[in-house]
Amino acid sequence: MARAAGGGKGRGMVIWLAWALFIFLADQFTKTLILGYYQLGDATPVTSFFNIVRAHNTGAAFSMLADAGGWQRWLFTGIGAVAAVFILWQLYRHPGQKLYAFALSSILGGAVGNVVDRLMHGYVVDFLDFHWPFLSGVFHGGHFPAFNLADAGITLGAACLILDELLRVRRAG
Repeated sequence: MARAAGGGKGRGMVIWLAWALFIFLADQFTKTLILGYYQLGDATPVTSFFNIVRAHNTGAAFSMLADAGGWQRWLFTGIGAVAAVFILWQLYRHPGQKLYAFALSSILGGAVGNVVDRLMHGYVVDFLDFHWPFLSGVFHGGHFPAFNLADAGITLGAACLILDELLRVRRAG
């Protein structure tokens, strides 16, 4: 009986692993294009508030610890790897919790995408550059820090985790 239940969980994970794989592949494909067609610092304006750029981030979110001397590469790689293992365990345990599993698989795809960058290049390739005048007081020239599809997957997943928890608390209360 326990074996059948475990097998059911494994089958339930397939859709979530497929979503994580989609995010990972889309992220790696777009980064390959950027690396192939842009030099570091190149930018192409797309709209009045959006550019495609080539940027390298040796740090974490908002370039935190980017100038730390190189050790941060291994710290963030390790954090990403540990997070991936934890997420896989959670997906195995809760494949039927759709919003929770969607959130975790979105984070998984993004985390693995950025870990692969760190292992291959020593930095994460960023290329989406949004800028608005109202951000000038917070970010230089109003440019939000450049990011990539992995970061977007992680952010989507984090927002969905918050929503999932809010809905869980609402149902319990």
